[in-house]
Amino acid sequence: MNSALVFLAAEGEKENPLIPPWPEVVIGLIAFVIVFGFLAKKLLPTINKVLEERREAIEGGIEKAEAAQTEAQSVLEQYKAQLAEARHEAARLRQEAQEQGATLIAEMRAEGQRQREEIIAAGHAQIEADRKAAASALRQDVGQIATVLAGKLVGESLEDHARQSRVIDRFLDELDQKAEAAR
Repeated sequence: MNSALVFLAAEGEKENPLIPPWPEVVIGLIAFVIVFGFLAKKLLPTINKVLEERREAIEGGIEKAEAAQTEAQSVLEQYKAQLAEARHEAARLRQEAQEQGATLIAEMRAEGQRQREEIIAAGHAQIEADRKAAASALRQDVGQIATVLAGKLVGESLEDHARQSRVIDRFLDELDQKAEAAR
């Protein structure tokens, strides 16, 4: 056992598993510097460039979003102004249409009133003409009947037109006077 311990002790002094041999440390350190230098020269600028582009894209996106929001707000205000103007114009047009409608109604009423007055006047004129025609026809009929009756009463013919007209006129005048006196 002793010999085994000595062998282990001699071997233990030679190699410590926690401390690598110096040549490996130097080779590992040189390899690390080469890989680190390569990464620092090639990969690090690319990473920084990508990060910078990303930062610029984010900042540009924020600026674009703010610009778009400002533009949208401007468009919204213009839209609201146009909408208010359109509402005002619609109200004005509605008021104008109501005024025109009222004017048109008044004109139509006046025209209807005028036509009604014309129709009434024409009716009165027609009635008056018909009354005069009826009175004239009645006067002739009454005159003829009175002439025939007077001829029978008197016993002589009253066919002389001048005499007949005078008798008829006198008879009708007397009737008119009696009718006026009765009123």
